[in-house]
Amino acid sequence: MREERGRLAGDQMIDEPVELWGSIAGTVTVVDGGKFYVRGAIYGDVIVEVGGRVHIFGNVQGHLLVRQGAKVIHSGVVGGNVTNDGGRLLVERAAKVGGRIRTRSGKTKLEGKHSDNP
Repeated sequence: MREERGRLAGDQMIDEPVELWGSIAGTVTVVDGGKFYVRGAIYGDVIVEVGGRVHIFGNVQGHLLVRQGAKVIHSGVVGGNVTNDGGRLLVERAAKVGGRIRTRSGKTKLEGKHSDNP
């Protein structure tokens, strides 16, 4: 697994296992084959495409979009909206979401109390 500990500027595409301890200023897209562990900060959006896997421990300033066939575990902070558009999404009890949690399709599990918890 590749580790990133510095600052990356611009949009990034993740297609391999990556653990982020630093920061990214831009949109991050995780595609098939990508496993992305966010322990640092992302100053932009995170889009998880089919086959992508993401676990958020750190901070995402923008929005999180989970597409069909993607899997996401959210344990950290997302400043914007979290939208499940056909994937599998787990929002853990300790996670924080600044915007709304929406499920257009797919499976969303919310642990604990969240503002949009049905």
